[in-house]
Amino acid sequence: MTTPAPRDKRPPQTPELHRYVLDHNPPLDPVLSELVETTRARHPDAARMQSAREQAPLLAFLVRLIGARRIVEVGTFTGFSSLAMAQAMPEDGRLIACDVSEEWTALAREAWRRAGVEERVDLRLAPALETLRALPAEPWIDLSYLDADKDNYIHYWEELVPRTRPGGLLVADNVLYRGEVADPGATGNAAAIRAFNEHVAADGRTEAVLLTVADGVTIARRR
Repeated sequence: MTTPAPRDKRPPQTPELHRYVLDHNPPLDPVLSELVETTRARHPDAARMQSAREQAPLLAFLVRLIGARRIVEVGTFTGFSSLAMAQAMPEDGRLIACDVSEEWTALAREAWRRAGVEERVDLRLAPALETLRALPAEPWIDLSYLDADKDNYIHYWEELVPRTRPGGLLVADNVLYRGEVADPGATGNAAAIRAFNEHVAADGRTEAVLLTVADGVTIARRR
């Protein structure tokens, strides 16, 4: 007996539908909106690295949903995602932001300052694996967000999972990598993400869902 193909319920992803989604999500506050435009203006060739606009309200929602006070971000760029999460945290929350670029994170620092959350963010400029391995080894992270170099996604995951408290969340961006992950012959970053997705799916320490948000977002919960 042949198994029927799954029904595709996705609507066409038109610009009009994307605008509709944005219009029916919580709006970006002025600092977040300005950061999007400033990043495009100052770093036009790298602006694609910024998380999608619809991911800011999603991340903020997840922070509030679990009451996250201890957050780790791997890959900060100009601060869009870290700002969204820091704004959603309680005042006594702390977010460790890992990046290697002083130039890109200069915009992040200014945005955090303007939004009044700079005291909640601990920016650590160093290779992220070094930063993660220097963190306390026991489970203490409430939420982590992974959006950095794709070749190291599995390595970052392996540092983050043991440090995540039961019930804590791990969120990974770009898990569809432009749709290229569906190709068994994928190379480069797409191959690295394809391997990461298989790694997460087989990890019994977590339960995870892969969502078609922007370029693909995985949300995993530590068992």
